[in-house]
Amino acid sequence: MLNWLLIFLPVTIALEFLMPGAHTFIFIASCLAIVPLAGWLGHATEELAHHTGEGVGGLLNATFGNAAELIIAIMALRQGLYSVVKASLTGSIIGNILLVLGAAVLAGGLKHKQQKFNATGAGAQATLLMLAAIALVMPAAFHSLAGPDAGISEDRLSLDISCVLLATYGLHLLFSLGTHKQLFEGDADGTANAAWSLKRSLLTLAGATLLIVWVSEILVGSVEGAAKAFGMTNVFIGVIVVAVVGNAAEHSTAVMLAMKNRMELSMGIAIGSSLQIALLVAPLLVIVSHFIGPRPMDLMFTPAEVLAIFLAVLITGQIASDGESNWIEGVQLLAVYLIMAIVFYFLPESGSTVAEH
Repeated sequence: MLNWLLIFLPVTIALEFLMPGAHTFIFIASCLAIVPLAGWLGHATEELAHHTGEGVGGLLNATFGNAAELIIAIMALRQGLYSVVKASLTGSIIGNILLVLGAAVLAGGLKHKQQKFNATGAGAQATLLMLAAIALVMPAAFHSLAGPDAGISEDRLSLDISCVLLATYGLHLLFSLGTHKQLFEGDADGTANAAWSLKRSLLTLAGATLLIVWVSEILVGSVEGAAKAFGMTNVFIGVIVVAVVGNAAEHSTAVMLAMKNRMELSMGIAIGSSLQIALLVAPLLVIVSHFIGPRPMDLMFTPAEVLAIFLAVLITGQIASDGESNWIEGVQLLAVYLIMAIVFYFLPESGSTVAEH
């Protein structure tokens, strides 16, 4: 455990209140503070899975891990920062299925020559990811095909699609936790192997999440200033930097579990987190934006964002289709992520900004 890094938690808070303009130092300190908190979150999730099963454990980790992104996005909506919200959603989706899953498959594969997981369950999740990609492609296509009058219907179109996505996610939960839960349970041995009680696991999970949300809020407040100091564009900040930090919890947990040869739970966290962002968080933000912010948010993502999500989903489906993983597949996922990060780094602001109508 890297608990000694917890010293950066009070350092981050002190810098935030005493030196609010020191964005670079605040950014570095908050990143380091998140690392041990993510470790707590991961350990609590692993213990909780002994009590609830791999499926519920992965769902809870994804939910708690995405709490920071949802809260930060709602704050950005209140300020009308729609392009930043969409970029962070894009980054979270591709970050989880390329960076997090890729690192987990690589780390697990280096320790275990071949790792197995339920191909049917993973395939069902990959298909849902494709549905999410389609749900983002179609509004972008409508925006291009409908011409000058597209803006009149885009808000209603986005709201209707959001309702479909929310209903689909609800049915996915019924499938994965109810009618077909055996596909997602893995080989957990039950409470006999649990070192923590259910109450301790839940309290640790909740406490670590609250601290991560607090530190993440501080970090996001400093990330723009720090990124400018390093010469990064706003789109790179949203899609790569903010997403990588926001996914720290899932990243740490998925890698740790993969190294313990628990790929069922590791994949459930990585893919499940992307599913939750695409099918739950994004639609919820569209609905919430009708009550807060200057105007409703739509689902009109930029061509670069839509293409990145579609290609990420495509290669993830290939990796998840056979029920087996090895380290070279992790390398392939990470390579795709690095290629996308390079493209977003060089993509000019003018070519990546969402049209505000």
